[in-house]
Amino acid sequence: MFPVIRLARVDEAGALTALCRRSKAHWGYDAAFMRLAAPALEVDAEAIGEGRVFVGVDGDDRALGVARLDILDIKPPDVAELGLLFVDPPAMGLGVGAALFRHVAAEARRRGCRRMTILADPFAAPFYERMGANCLGQAPSDAIPGRTLPLYDVDLTRPVAHEDHADAAAGAVASAPSGHLGLGQTTI
Repeated sequence: MFPVIRLARVDEAGALTALCRRSKAHWGYDAAFMRLAAPALEVDAEAIGEGRVFVGVDGDDRALGVARLDILDIKPPDVAELGLLFVDPPAMGLGVGAALFRHVAAEARRRGCRRMTILADPFAAPFYERMGANCLGQAPSDAIPGRTLPLYDVDLTRPVAHEDHADAAAGAVASAPSGHLGLGQTTI
C-alpha cells in the first residue's frame, strides 16, 4: 500500500523539519512570514522519541510527508490535536496526506481519544473538510500574531472519511493549536 506509514526516527528530525518548510513555502508565503512560522514548522526529537511523529514513505523509505499527534493535557484526556501534517510538494495529491491523517486518527483512537482538533492553514481547509472534519470557526494562529485560522474538529467515534480507501485523494496541510504548523497549510 502506498505510502507506507512508519514512526519517525530521531535522526530524521532535521530532514522532516526541512520537508515542513518546503511544504509551507509551496503556498507562496513570503520570507518574513516563513521566518515567523519557522519555530512552528520544527519537528522535534522529543515528540519523535515519544512515538507521536509519523512519516509517510515511498518504497525506498524516502519521506513524502510527516504528521504529529498531540494529546491535550485536559481532563478527561480524550482530545487529540493534529499537531502538524505536511506533505512534500512533489508528493501532494498522491494520497500521502490522507494516509497520514487516517493513521493519526487511528492512533489517537488507540490512545483513547474521542475527538481531534486541527488548527488549519486556510489552504488546507478543503483537505480537512474532505477528510470529514467540521469547522468550528476561527482561532488565533499559534505562530503569527494577529492572524486567525480555521479551527476544525474530528469525531473519532466515527470512521474518518475514506478510512476504508487507501487511494483517497490528499494534498494539504495541517496543524494544531499547540504551537506547531502543519503540512504546508496549518496553523500559521
